[in-house]
Amino acid sequence: MKRSGINAALLITPAFLLFSVFVVIPVVQAAYYSLYEWNGIGPLQAFRGFGNFIQIIQHTIFHTALLNNIKIVIASLLLQLPLAFIIALLIGRKRYRGEMFFRGVFFFPYIIAEIVVGIIWRFIYYPEFGIPTLVMQFITGQKNQIGLLGDPNVAFYAVLVVILWKYMGFHLMLFIAGLQGVPAELEDAAVVDGANSLQTIWHIIIPSMKTTFIISIFQSVIGSFNVFDVVWAMGQGGPVNSTETIVTYLYNFGFRRFNFGYGSAVAVILFFICLVFNVLYQRYVVGDESNDIRS
Repeated sequence: MKRSGINAALLITPAFLLFSVFVVIPVVQAAYYSLYEWNGIGPLQAFRGFGNFIQIIQHTIFHTALLNNIKIVIASLLLQLPLAFIIALLIGRKRYRGEMFFRGVFFFPYIIAEIVVGIIWRFIYYPEFGIPTLVMQFITGQKNQIGLLGDPNVAFYAVLVVILWKYMGFHLMLFIAGLQGVPAELEDAAVVDGANSLQTIWHIIIPSMKTTFIISIFQSVIGSFNVFDVVWAMGQGGPVNSTETIVTYLYNFGFRRFNFGYGSAVAVILFFICLVFNVLYQRYVVGDESNDIRS
C-alpha cells in the first residue's frame, strides 16, 4: 500500500469508528431487538420474527402517525419553504439598515429548544387565557373558550403551525446564503435585457440556487419524519392520538409500555423510510444535479 493510502486510512479511521459506534451498531441492535418481545430488562424474551412489524402495520394509530408525518412533509414543502424563500428575497438580496435585526427575528425561533417552544405555545393556545380565546372574545364579545389542543379535529393543525414557524428560520438562512452566491452580473444582465423582477427570479435566481433548494428539501423531509419534541411538549400525541407522529408513536407504544422490541421495530421502519427517501433523492435529484454540473 502506498504511503498516501496509509495516510488516508489513518485519517478516515476515527470517523469510521465514530460512525460505527453511534450509527451502525445501534441500527443493527435495533433490527435484532425488533425480532423479539423484550421489556428492556434482562435477557430477550419470546422470539416474534416479523410479528412486531405486522402488528405495527395493522395498528390504526400507526396509520394516523404516518399520515401526520406525510402532512408535515407536504406542508413544509408547499408552505414553509416557499414562504422562507419569499422572505429571503425580501430581506436578503441587498444590504440595508436593520438587515441583521430582521434576520435575527426570523431565525430566533429555530435556536430556541424544541421543548421550550412546545411549552410556550401550549400557553398561547391555553383555553382560558390563550391568544385564540382572547381574539375570539374581542371579536364576539362573548366569553367562549377555544381549546385548540383539546379538539382532535384541529389539534394536529394547531401543532403543525408551530412546527412550520419553528423551523422556517433554518430554511430562511439557507436561502439567504444561497442568494449571496447568485452572481450580481447575471441579475444586471437580465435587467438590461428587459426582464422584470419575476422573470429575474424565475430564470436567474432559482436556477442559480438549485443546490440550496436540494439541501433545503432534503433537510425538510428528513426533519419532518423525525419531529418529536415540539409535538410531545404540546400534547404527547393527543388528544385521542390525533397529533401522533412516528417518533411519538414509538415512545408511547414502545418505551412508555416497556415494549422495547415493538419500539425497535418502529425505529427500524422509520429508518427504512428515511433510507429509501435518501437513496431515491440521491439517485434522481442529487444525481441529476451532478450530471448537470459535469455537462
